[in-house]
Amino acid sequence: MTEPTVERPASDAPLREVPAVTEATVERLASGVPLRDVLDVGAAGSWTDLDVEVRVSARYRPGLLPGLAWVEGRSGPTVSSLIAAAVGRLRRERGAESAVESVEPLLALALCHPDGRVRAAALARAREYPDLLPLIVVRAADWAEPVREPARELLRDALDVDAAVALAPLILLVGRRDRGDFGVRLLGEVLRRAPGERLGPLYGSADRTVRRFAHRLAVAEGFLSPAELARAAAQDGDAVIQDLCAEAALKTVSGDVGDDVLRPLLTARNPRARSCGVTALRRAGRAAEAERFLTDRSAVVRACARYVVRQLGTDPLPLYRAWCSELGRPEAGGERETGQAREPKREPKPDTGQAREPQPETGRTREPQPETGQAREPKPDTGQGREPELEAGQEREPEAGHVRKPGSGQGPERGSFVPGPGAVIGLAECGERADAVLLWPLLSHPVPAVRARAVAGLRLLDVVDAGRLRPLLEDPAPGVVREAGLALLPSAQELPSDWLMERLGERWPRYVRVAAFRLLSAGAGIVPLRAAVELLEDPDPKLRGWAEQAVQRWHPPAGLPSGEAEVEALLDRCTHLFSSYVLRRRKWEAGVGH
Repeated sequence: MTEPTVERPASDAPLREVPAVTEATVERLASGVPLRDVLDVGAAGSWTDLDVEVRVSARYRPGLLPGLAWVEGRSGPTVSSLIAAAVGRLRRERGAESAVESVEPLLALALCHPDGRVRAAALARAREYPDLLPLIVVRAADWAEPVREPARELLRDALDVDAAVALAPLILLVGRRDRGDFGVRLLGEVLRRAPGERLGPLYGSADRTVRRFAHRLAVAEGFLSPAELARAAAQDGDAVIQDLCAEAALKTVSGDVGDDVLRPLLTARNPRARSCGVTALRRAGRAAEAERFLTDRSAVVRACARYVVRQLGTDPLPLYRAWCSELGRPEAGGERETGQAREPKREPKPDTGQAREPQPETGRTREPQPETGQAREPKPDTGQGREPELEAGQEREPEAGHVRKPGSGQGPERGSFVPGPGAVIGLAECGERADAVLLWPLLSHPVPAVRARAVAGLRLLDVVDAGRLRPLLEDPAPGVVREAGLALLPSAQELPSDWLMERLGERWPRYVRVAAFRLLSAGAGIVPLRAAVELLEDPDPKLRGWAEQAVQRWHPPAGLPSGEAEVEALLDRCTHLFSSYVLRRRKWEAGVGH
């Protein structure tokens, strides 16, 4: 009875800095070296790797493994009988403890033997060796029923709470096999009977599969308090756990909920937890606080905030209009009716007479901040809304805008709120096409994130003007250029191809070149082929790879005149990308090369 399939390691299992299980590992175990000196017994993958490697070794060196005669206590003229004799000498010379240490690795090999009769016989003796319980877990998913059923009975008798916590990663790993569901069910049964605090090590496991299992069990059984659920939703990096715990915490919210539940949700880095926190404000009777999240960087959080605000009878659209009007005022940093990207001021540099090397593509300008008297949270200015890292133990303030100093005389009528970039895209999400008049002035705002959101908002409102957005392809902020390229993509054929071809040059920042290439690739006629051939020898490997793929995908469009000499010249520069047959076919399609 040889198992027909081999289990592959889990793709999301944590990386293990341990030596790989090889044939040498099997040899050391066959010589009686204790398991703990050969394997990382705490790593789930070590046991499944050993199970595979023993089968591989048995194909080429079958005499290395203990046979059925040794497992059943009978002698035989094999390597196994010699090992058994050596074990007997150890028993006499070093005592029973050393003999047990030498028998245990041999039984481990027997439990992984390709012959099912050997595996079944080894199970009867494995009951005496608790350190072999991980291999019992593996055998409980064995393909052979005479091996699988005794292993399951043995596992049911031996698996207590401590063993379940220690073996949870292995049980869940083996649980992915066709017959591994028994171990997962048994693990759940044991942990449900345990006190909730015993699952603590599983909540912080490096294996996300283990964390997901533990949190699902804790939510179903009520092992975690609402505050603990909120902290898990805010701090765990796995999206599944974030959703699970945030939704569970939200269900517990009532009018008397405290900040120990709401604050972790509202200050979480991930938008899933923040959106649940905003929704919870209404259940907690604090719906007025949701207004500050109308300008959150996340679309789902803004949508939840609009829902909560509307429950109070407040229409968020006038608020967005007022905020965008403030951002567009000249004293707030905006310039009206220009539609041009403002270049940031730079210190003059001495002329060295040499070509200036392109600057790194950060496109950063310093964002002016109002005086608040509070520590200012650093803001990235790439136009993408990426968040700064927080130190351990530090909580993030709810992001929605900036709070101004009371009595400063600045800001909209509501008095204490300075809109952030989220206000711009928020207007587009719930506004009308006529609201675009408030977004056009923001294309020249000094803050890159505001400019990027303004372009995205114009695209969302479907009021893109290619002539007014084209200068933003030269914006110093990568996020603005990306948004401009995306907005201009439907109008790519209206843009001057020569102007875009010029921006493929190496003197331009990479993000400008990428945007220009994407727009040229969406062009008509010979333009995409011309742009791709231009980048075939580019030093940037990604751009070069995209260009090669674009050349190979290109076919003469219907409107291209037959017999274009330029097409033949361009295809002759791409001979290394085609076989001779395909190249002749392309030329034939274009009506050249006859």
